[in-house]
Amino acid sequence: MNSSRPYLVRALYEWIVDNDCTPHLLVDVNFEGVRVPAGFAKDGQIVLNISPNAVRHLHMDNQAISFEGRFSGVPQSLYIPAAAVMAVYARENGQGMVFDADPSILDSEEGDIDPPDNEPPRPAGRPSLKVVK
Repeated sequence: MNSSRPYLVRALYEWIVDNDCTPHLLVDVNFEGVRVPAGFAKDGQIVLNISPNAVRHLHMDNQAISFEGRFSGVPQSLYIPAAAVMAVYARENGQGMVFDADPSILDSEEGDIDPPDNEPPRPAGRPSLKVVK
C-alpha cells in the first residue's frame, strides 16, 4: 500500500487553514532529496510556515511538497519529499499529527521490519478496537 503520510498532511493542512490557524511542517533536513535554505535548520530539523500568506505556488502530492518561501527576505524554492515530513500542526494550539519513521523507507535485511526493543510484539490474530469513554 502507498504511505498514508501525504494524504494525512494534505487533510491536516486543509483542516488547519479552515480553522483560521497557521499550518507548520516539521521536516527532517537530512532526508535524501530535501531542499531547504541552508542555515535555518537546527539539530537536523526545520519548522516551516506553509500558510497561504507565507508561501507561493504550494503544491502537495503523494511524492513531495514544494513551494516558494522567503527567508530573511530572499525568495527560495523548497522541496520536501513526503517521507521527510515529521509533523504537521497548527502554530496557535499545537493541534496536528506527528509521524513515525516511514516503514517503507527503513532498511532491513529481509524486508521485514522488527519492532524496537522497547516495544512489545503485536499479538497475532484479528485486530480489534476498544471504545474508551
